[in-house]
Formats: sequence, C-alpha cells, structure tokens
Amino acid sequence: MNSTHNRLRNPLKEKLARGEPVYSMTVRLVRTVDIASIAYTAGFDSIYIDMEHSSFPLDAAGHICMACIGLGVTPFVRVPSLDAHFIARVLDAGALGIVAPSVQSAADARAVVRAAKHPPLGMRSVAGAAPQMNYRPLPSEETTRQLDDATMIIAMIESPEGLAAVDEIAAVEGVDILLVGASDLSTSLGFPGQVDHPLVLDAYLRTLEACRAHNKVLGVGGLGGKPEFMKKLLSLGAQYVSTGNDVSFLVAAATQKRMQFE
Repeated sequence: MNSTHNRLRNPLKEKLARGEPVYSMTVRLVRTVDIASIAYTAGFDSIYIDMEHSSFPLDAAGHICMACIGLGVTPFVRVPSLDAHFIARVLDAGALGIVAPSVQSAADARAVVRAAKHPPLGMRSVAGAAPQMNYRPLPSEETTRQLDDATMIIAMIESPEGLAAVDEIAAVEGVDILLVGASDLSTSLGFPGQVDHPLVLDAYLRTLEACRAHNKVLGVGGLGGKPEFMKKLLSLGAQYVSTGNDVSFLVAAATQKRMQFE
C-alpha cells in the first residue's frame, strides 16, 4: 500500500522549490491544536513553535505539529539551544523542521544537521514508526529516508559572529534556510530595536548573497512591525517570512477592537 499518495510531504519545501514565497506564524502562547486550524484558515504555510522564548511543553508542541501536518501546514520548532538530544526529541514528537537559534559557525550548523538527520548525513537515532507518517510500519530505511527528505533545518543568523561566518554556514549540507533574526542582530550590533537600520539591511544582503551561492533560501524574521521593509526584502529575493507571533497578533487585534469604541 506504500505509494506516492502515502509518501510524507512537506508542502512548504515544495513551494520553496518552485521559487514561491512562504509565510510562517510563530506560536508562543496557544497550547492547543486549535492554533493549527487558525494558521490554516489564515493562509499560513507554516508555524514554528517557539520553545526558546516560552514555557511551551514538549507534548503540546507535538500535538500541534501533528494537527498541522493533517492540514498541510508545515510545523517547525524553534529549540532553546543546539542540544542534540532535545532536537531529536522535538523531531520524534512530530516536527518537520528545526529553527536553530544563534548559529555562529559552520561547526554549529553541522551539529544541528547531525542531530536532525539520520546516517549517513547525520547521527539521529532511528525511533521506529514516525508520527509524521501516521505510524505506518515501513522498513526502517524507507522511514528514515522519507523523514530526512521532509525535515528542514533553519539556521538563524542573529549575531556578528554568525554574520561573519554566513557563507560557511550556507555551505553546510543539510541546511535549508538562513533566517536573519533582525531583533537580536540589531541588539548585538549596538542599535536595539532598529530593525530597519542600514547595517541590518546589509546583513540581509550579505546573507542573500551566501544563499544564492549555495542554493539556500533567505528567511526574514523580526520585522513584523516593518511590512514595507519585509516587502523590499521579498523583492530582493527572500522567500521565507516569519510574520510575527500569536501574542502580538492577539494584542494587536484586541487593541484595535477596543479602540473602535473610542
């Protein structure tokens, strides 16, 4: 019964391969699977669950990831560190990719690949039937091949060290997207909050050049309050857009609703 119809798909990866932009919603607040349906209805291609900046439990993250897969919304998890054991647990719980914070060198990027991919590219342990594949009892070789094909790695560039090594990071096999985190990068460069500062634009351009050289995707993050700057980066060649998180969306909508009565 194993056929193309049953093969694990990553719709976001397919859209990127066609050269289309994709839009992601960050989840920090909502712990229930309803957020997957909300992201689907709102037209997002992906969510990423931010376990770096929240108290999100692993079981809730796994449930949301599984709900996303059923809707064709690609689920990623932003891990709190580059710890290999935690990366593996997140993927075994149902994520289709890792957002790796503050990648500062090619060695960091290779460590994430080793944790997220099975041999020969990585060292991820074989967990058996996978939730992403509805626990279909396939041969181990087939399961790991499908998981590795669908699983993506997003390396965040958010420090001067990471920016200095951006070409070497982009060259690492297994890395799919380089996501410039404008909030942390602007802070580390000495002008916190100035996410549209000329030096941030320069960082995006340097990262875009590295992506083009190594056939990777440029990601835009931390610019939810600067839509025109986002559009400029999309016109230059960015494809993956992290639009903002559920907390900011809720506050903005609630504030707008309250102000209707002023």
